[in-house]
Amino acid sequence: MNSSAHRPSFGFSSLRHTITWFLILVLLIYSLYSSKFILNKPDNPDCSVPASPHLSAKDNLEKDDVLTPPTNTSSDQEPARKTALLAAPFPERQDTTLQLKHVVFGIAASSSLWESRKEYIKLWWRPNETRGVVWLDSTVNVSKEEEGALPELRISEDTSSFKYTHRQGKRSALRISRVVSETLRMGMEDVRWFVMGDDDTVFVVENVLRVLSKYDHNQYYYIGSSSESHIQNIFFSYAMAYGGGGFAISYPLAKELETMQDRCIQRYPGLYGSDDRIQACMAELGVPLTKETGFHQYDVYGNLLGLLGAHPVTPLVSLHHLDVVDPIFPGLDRVESLRRLFESAEHDTASIVQQSFCYDKDSHLGGIVVEFCLPVGKQLCTYGSVAAEKVK
Repeated sequence: MNSSAHRPSFGFSSLRHTITWFLILVLLIYSLYSSKFILNKPDNPDCSVPASPHLSAKDNLEKDDVLTPPTNTSSDQEPARKTALLAAPFPERQDTTLQLKHVVFGIAASSSLWESRKEYIKLWWRPNETRGVVWLDSTVNVSKEEEGALPELRISEDTSSFKYTHRQGKRSALRISRVVSETLRMGMEDVRWFVMGDDDTVFVVENVLRVLSKYDHNQYYYIGSSSESHIQNIFFSYAMAYGGGGFAISYPLAKELETMQDRCIQRYPGLYGSDDRIQACMAELGVPLTKETGFHQYDVYGNLLGLLGAHPVTPLVSLHHLDVVDPIFPGLDRVESLRRLFESAEHDTASIVQQSFCYDKDSHLGGIVVEFCLPVGKQLCTYGSVAAEKVK
């Protein structure tokens, strides 16, 4: 019989008691630890531990705003601060009104025709008021008396490196097409518009401002008009501003044109003139023509009375080709006729060559409406009668 079968297991019983007491101790410690948070629960929720570590920075900032007391400004510093704020000048409001100083004229001229064409420029140019440059192909003689009555004279840059293949045209078109870009490079300040014209173009300066003031000079604008001749428009384009009648380019567009024009005109050697080269570059820039019918190319001959009498209801901006049309006033030469026209324009530039309707109750016509076809004194037409009285 094996005596070891009834021997008591002291090792196993001791281990069981040890584990039991260990578990009791753990439960006691856990109970004490839990009772500490239950009995000492904080009343202020802002002192609690944030539920998410990602929100701790935001909570800390909010607590800083709540707990940090504002800095108190002493009573003697507050009046001084208010006085300083009241004394601070308001920013000056910029005058957005278009003025003559904001417009720069670029005039394309020929030295061979300068002696006669300069008289046209003198008619509309205002010394010390208008800004601009006459661009010539070679030097000309100007007397000291004329220096103050004419714009600055400059010689255009050499264009011999540019290709020109039109058989009937002249290479001077290359030089003239770059007038706006060369004027821009002079670096004039406070410029909003560049206005291009020829030496036989006359401008009504007030009406130039009146028309351009309708547009935002900070945007891309290419403003002018087509020809009065249907044939000319067919040969060239209805969407082109004819250069002789003048056209206007906003300053931002002129800057953009200057950066690409030399490359642009190299791509069109077969074009005839300067204005179609400008229009080609405008097409590449994606800028269409904004038509203003007050710019007049006048590709016509003879008497202008019909065209002037049927002038659209818009300010007269320019006249061109004055050497090939009859004088506006019979009995006077071309320059004297234009001088009389500008004398009339001094009184009311907006109504020049505009049809005006008047009602004179005291006249012998018995209250008939009277139409002044040309308020410059050219012709008087009366409605209700077949007679047309010439006014001297």
